[in-house]
Amino acid sequence: MKAFVDGNTCISCGLCEGICPEVFTLETGVSVAKEGDVAAEYEDATREACDSCPVTAISIEE
Repeated sequence: MKAFVDGNTCISCGLCEGICPEVFTLETGVSVAKEGDVAAEYEDATREACDSCPVTAISIEE
């Protein structure tokens, strides 16, 4: 699984980083998903962050 953040849509609320800081971080005012595959132990939290994003800026590739 890989996570992506649309920097044009992100409103920098920090919710994703709060839910899964192992995958998401706020850089230069917008959230960024760490590159590479999401470790298995963080997949559920990554999905939760995606589902919780108030502007649907996060997408997941299985």
